[in-house]
Amino acid sequence: MKKHVVVQTYDENWKKDFVDIRDELNVVLNGLVLGIEHVGSTSVEGLSAKPIIDIDVVIQDRTSLPSVISALQKIGYIHEGDLGVPGREAFKYSGKEHLKKHHLYVCAEDSAELKRHIAFRDYLRENPDAVAEYSRIKEEGARMYPWDIDKYIEHKTPFIEKIYKYIGLETNK
Repeated sequence: MKKHVVVQTYDENWKKDFVDIRDELNVVLNGLVLGIEHVGSTSVEGLSAKPIIDIDVVIQDRTSLPSVISALQKIGYIHEGDLGVPGREAFKYSGKEHLKKHHLYVCAEDSAELKRHIAFRDYLRENPDAVAEYSRIKEEGARMYPWDIDKYIEHKTPFIEKIYKYIGLETNK
């Protein structure tokens, strides 16, 4: 079954949605992790986005991962591995109907993927023209490819790669 690609204009509630998820995570992660970061498009004020909160849980290094996996399992998260992205461990969940849909990842503080997420987010937060352009591209992609997430991603990738290059980051390829 194909998923519908939905991109919405920025919603102020995404900040609170992140805080709600972070607070629930902190119940079991407090003391085990360095931080919990709101990343992805919903973390950038004014940016159109798919209404899914992206979260990076930051650990000191991979030696902390087993304890974090165990803690997250206690509150309904299931470890899925890196899903082909080195340095980023993905988790799915069940029993979270009270929270906004979200993607949860665990990254070591020195992981390239975490650095990419933070640098891209911070660049957009400081550059309203880039936010406007990226919103336009994302909305256009969702209109052009409403049932094809791969084509949607392909449509927005040149913009992302241009920003990565501008801020001195390598792409994931």
